[in-house]
Amino acid sequence: MTDEYRFSADLIDIDRERVHAWLSEQSYWAAGRAREVQDAAIDASRNYAVVDGDGRQVAYARVVTDAVTFAWLCDVFVDQDERGHGIGKLLIEGVVADIERMSVTRILLATADAHGLYAQYGFAPSEDPTRYMIRPMV
Repeated sequence: MTDEYRFSADLIDIDRERVHAWLSEQSYWAAGRAREVQDAAIDASRNYAVVDGDGRQVAYARVVTDAVTFAWLCDVFVDQDERGHGIGKLLIEGVVADIERMSVTRILLATADAHGLYAQYGFAPSEDPTRYMIRPMV
């Protein structure tokens, strides 16, 4: 149940080692990411966690933003052993509430498999995907 968990926007609740292991070993988008790269990403972003009753981090997300016009939600991850308890919903609800306090006019994200989760919080496919371009740097 989600009452066993709490959302946090406090950096003290981010277990950097755990986040790095999740993303570099279990995610499809950050496989093999170096620890120093992950730490730099954490330091340059807004970070969010869901922690259990024992204070153990069970989910993570970060937002890259100028805090005025734009935000990019990324690196969303829920511990595989904790899935199915509403943790993803608690995480996204908390992130969206935090970003809504800013004057940001849009939040962007990319997902291969969680469209249904994000749709519950107002995310929708781009009306004009031909406007977005990507320049890979690798």
